[in-house]
Amino acid sequence: MRATPVLYVLAALFALSLPLTGIYPVYAIQLLCFAMFACAYNLLLGFGRMLSFGHAAFFGSAAYATCWLVTARAWGPAAAILAGVLVAALLGGVIGAVAIRRRGIYFAMVTLALAQLVYFVCLEAPFTGGENGLQGVARGSLFGLVSLKSDIVMYYLVFGAFVAVFALIRRVVHSPFGQVLKAIRENELRAVSLGYDVNRYKLVAFVLSAALAGLAGSLKALALGFATLSDVQQAASGEVILMTLLGGTGTFFGPVLGAAIIVTLQHYLSDLVGGWVTAIIGAIFVVCVLSFRRGIVGEWVALWSRSGGAAGRLRRLFRPDGR
Repeated sequence: MRATPVLYVLAALFALSLPLTGIYPVYAIQLLCFAMFACAYNLLLGFGRMLSFGHAAFFGSAAYATCWLVTARAWGPAAAILAGVLVAALLGGVIGAVAIRRRGIYFAMVTLALAQLVYFVCLEAPFTGGENGLQGVARGSLFGLVSLKSDIVMYYLVFGAFVAVFALIRRVVHSPFGQVLKAIRENELRAVSLGYDVNRYKLVAFVLSAALAGLAGSLKALALGFATLSDVQQAASGEVILMTLLGGTGTFFGPVLGAAIIVTLQHYLSDLVGGWVTAIIGAIFVVCVLSFRRGIVGEWVALWSRSGGAAGRLRRLFRPDGR
């Protein structure tokens, strides 16, 4: 679509000016981190059709690893974030190697069971702080040059990471690897008959998704200064599924919009309605699923395509040459 570059430019300008509008910077950071998390999950679900019920394991394990290295080992933020991503990628390799041997609901149940194992490790391990988690994490300075104490500086760091992740996912999807992954999504048996090692492609996609989810978790933990059990529990996995489905699976902007809606509702409604915010989000999700089965962005893209096709037929009808 010709409008896509314009949308990207407008979205980038809006995000760059967001801290200058008076919006609470920590809220904006949290929004970007969950948008990154949702984009990473969409790579798995939207383009690989692998429904994982345990993606919070990678998000939370990276958060714990980053916080522990900063507090207990006095690592710098860059090294601690990189280590968190590596932990998430390694964990994704282990869980993915087991899960990809199954399909459908069995795949989902394997990821759920192994994610619960990670949750109990974080609950019982002596270095995770148990129910209190790891708190009081200092942001430090990036490479000893740029102090991250300012929320504005931290926001632009997270924004830069988000843009890099978004661009990487687009590149992966449009690469030969992404085309094979979409072929597996559409017809796995046909992909096997064409000679592709389906399990290898699935595992690479799973590990990449886990690593990017880990980057989101590390940045969130460093920005907020803590990592708790809420980062690895099943509710976090449910939230990222909700964000992806609400915005639209298999689209690039869908998870970003879904994350923006959910985080905004949680941030602004929690003070007004308290615990009822969960019920409100659930009701909104039910309405959107019934009204927009492809998600908000998915339905918009489908509508755009239909209107474009109709316009093309009208142009051909009224052209003298019929073309």
